[in-house]
Amino acid sequence: MAITKSAKKAHRQSVRRNEGNLEYKKNLKEALKKVRVLAAEKKVKELQEVLPQAYKALDKAAKAGIIKKNNASRRKSRITLMAAKVGK
Repeated sequence: MAITKSAKKAHRQSVRRNEGNLEYKKNLKEALKKVRVLAAEKKVKELQEVLPQAYKALDKAAKAGIIKKNNASRRKSRITLMAAKVGK
């Protein structure tokens, strides 16, 4: 357990940051799951409405450092291709 005042503060900060990071991760997972489910059900109109939300969640997670920038880019590319296949 932290003994010094600075170590206690660092621990409080890390706990707070961890909670925020978990929130970003949760939002990201939910958005991507919505996209996958709608793509599987071939609901094109709903999928087009959900895609921008998924992009936003990916960009926010990348900006916060939850995932890397290239990871976000790759995932956006893949869900876009998935949506395009459903739209055909």
